[in-house]
Amino acid sequence: MIIPEHERSNEPLTGENVINHPDMIRAVEWVLNEYEPPKRDIGIFVPCSNTKPYHESPSHKVFDKVIFSRLKEEQVHIVVFGTCGITPRELDTEYPFMDYKFMLGRSDNPKIKQEFVNIESVRLARYLKKTNNHYSYRIAYCLGDFRSAMEKAVDLSGIDVDIIPKAGTMERLYRPDLKFGYGSLHQKEYLNDLEDAIDKAIMSCNPSLFN
Repeated sequence: MIIPEHERSNEPLTGENVINHPDMIRAVEWVLNEYEPPKRDIGIFVPCSNTKPYHESPSHKVFDKVIFSRLKEEQVHIVVFGTCGITPRELDTEYPFMDYKFMLGRSDNPKIKQEFVNIESVRLARYLKKTNNHYSYRIAYCLGDFRSAMEKAVDLSGIDVDIIPKAGTMERLYRPDLKFGYGSLHQKEYLNDLEDAIDKAIMSCNPSLFN
């Protein structure tokens, strides 16, 4: 248990305040300072979901189908990021990661979006540095503000992350008539980029481990 029940805040875990909620901050700081990540050949960062726990959400089941068609569980570590801060997915049933209700993608507040990018990029940079010797290769599958935060984190940390979908794929699929023009990560072309990134990671590591 990251935060014992008697130590939890009475503030609701809803709305834009989630990214600055005291329990969310405390839980993410625990991940960054106390949590010991497993050593894996590949670390894959995926966005959080509205459905909790994340591993039971429709989106994560789609991601998992691609990931585990190519990798064994002991070869990859999945890390969730976004509104939740940073959540190693084996902790996704823990409070407060299981309990908050807010979707950044549905917010029309540019101030909160920029605040999120600023906060999350620093957290991600810290996690990348913390796990520098834990993963041989890193992939981030993300769009929108989550992607902006990861790109900034790479600059801040100086640690390489293969951020996908590819820019060319995003440009081909962009729809200016939609609120979120780049659409969903469930699109086949984006999932193909994820497959390609995993194959590239396998070849970058010791290929004999993946036979």
